[in-house]
Amino acid sequence: MSAVYKDDQEDWLTVCLKYLLFVFNFLFWVGGAAVLGVGVWTLVEKSDYLSLLASSTFAVSAYILILAGSLVVVTGFLGCCAVIREHRSCLSTYFFFLLIIFLIELVAGVLAYVYYQRLSEELKQHLNHTMTENYAQPGKESITLAVDRLQQDFKCCGSNNSHDWMQSVYITSQQADGRVVPDSCCKTITHRCGKRDHPSNIYKVEGGCITKLEQFLADHLLVIGAVGIGVACLQICGMVFTCCLYKRIKMDPY
Repeated sequence: MSAVYKDDQEDWLTVCLKYLLFVFNFLFWVGGAAVLGVGVWTLVEKSDYLSLLASSTFAVSAYILILAGSLVVVTGFLGCCAVIREHRSCLSTYFFFLLIIFLIELVAGVLAYVYYQRLSEELKQHLNHTMTENYAQPGKESITLAVDRLQQDFKCCGSNNSHDWMQSVYITSQQADGRVVPDSCCKTITHRCGKRDHPSNIYKVEGGCITKLEQFLADHLLVIGAVGIGVACLQICGMVFTCCLYKRIKMDPY
């Protein structure tokens, strides 16, 4: 009688573990969609700004999240098959994929956090040089578009202030045609509106574009780090459930 009760109890525990894994898979898919969405949003929505950064760490973090989110779709399906079929080999493969994705998302989260710590210094060292040396220069069209969008989106002018443009290659050349700042600094853009740098005509923001871009990137890095590490922690639960179910399932007959 006790043996029958013990078998029933073990069956009940196995069923509970299976349901827990199904619930985890649902949460896993939701988390994966969030990871994929954040990665795609970061690259598509703000891709212009990436050309202004000295390092590719920001973009790499986003690409890693896209990779991890894509793997989640395949892994979630594999997890459901493993639970339904109750095969140890499927569970082992599922656990392996969970571990790989866990490490990928952890790397993305750590990269985002590390880059967040040195973001301010990198922008101070490189943004002004990038804007003044490369704006409106041959072969630098992507940077020119990025600077124009940056100044219009954040309503700023120059890396620290509008006077930064006075030393730029573009303003000191004949191409500027008498402008003292690019036209994208103007509150209302018209042809050659950059010839007048009065506060009523151009944006005068304390801290310049560096402050605005730094805050924007810092907010995005926090989202990337939080999503990556958050979903990675969720996967720890999935790996624990998988190990428990693996121990309770009998060896495959083949």
